[in-house]
Amino acid sequence: MKIVLGIESTAHTFGIGITRGNKVLANVKKNYTTEKGGIIPVEAARHHEKHYKEIIEQALLEAKLKIENINLIAFSQGPGLSPCLRVGLQAVKELHQKYKIPFIGVNHCVAHLEVGKAVTKAKDPVLLYVSGANTQVIAFEGGKYRIFGETLDQGTGNFLDSFARYIGLGFPGGPKIAELAEKSNNYIELPYSVKGMDISFTGMLTKLKQMYDSKKYKTEDLAYSLQETAFAMLLEVAERAMAHCNKNELLLGGGVACNKRLKEMANIMCKERNAKCFIPENSLLVDNGAMIAITGAKFYNPKKKYILDIKPYERTDDV
Repeated sequence: MKIVLGIESTAHTFGIGITRGNKVLANVKKNYTTEKGGIIPVEAARHHEKHYKEIIEQALLEAKLKIENINLIAFSQGPGLSPCLRVGLQAVKELHQKYKIPFIGVNHCVAHLEVGKAVTKAKDPVLLYVSGANTQVIAFEGGKYRIFGETLDQGTGNFLDSFARYIGLGFPGGPKIAELAEKSNNYIELPYSVKGMDISFTGMLTKLKQMYDSKKYKTEDLAYSLQETAFAMLLEVAERAMAHCNKNELLLGGGVACNKRLKEMANIMCKERNAKCFIPENSLLVDNGAMIAITGAKFYNPKKKYILDIKPYERTDDV
């Protein structure tokens, strides 16, 4: 069974995962954060450059292995921020040239689906993938990965971060919005924008900013209403995809899926339609190296020649 080192560097996380089969031997990461404002790609890349060697060493230490024990390197090839992806690519080049370890590039979105299937009992699920830049409803149908619904403007995480930034909270804003939301159960109606199988957050964000500026509403009520509305939109399209594909399993993936309320609502929806809801542990929901390693091991073909490059705009349905 191959020992795989997975490198994740699509955005604010630089992560190294080491796996043997579906067993995670190490999963170490370091996040770029800011006190104010959002993610600045060049600064995030500098953060990764500064720390990537120590994170590799830390992961090997945790797995009780040496670099010579690694049989394959998998790296997140895209989609993601080019400066950040290049740091991951640089790490692969160095390890490949020095130790002659074979490599494979992995689609980041597909990795969220594959790690969920690997660590839960999900066999053929619809994935509700909600992260900073990405919001997609994905399923394997007709011999390939297909997107059945997605955001028309910004990812759920970016939407949460945008409002958090507007009201003076740092990055990442999602956990801070969740904290505020727990202090309220007073729902205020917000724009609910589901267009066919796709969703849009722009209208809701504009309305939230106007309401916040009016000073007529409590911030915790706005945070509570934001979550209830946004998550209902996500689960509406996920449920419709399950019905369309005739699947009775929902799998959550992405950093936003760490949100307690989203998990709760997903479980309720699945229970109501006699379906199963699968949610990996938080360390495997957020961007991490183990999901890249597990996916790389699954798709690696020793007879195939892989190219060392990045694909910042690769879509899930390009795979």
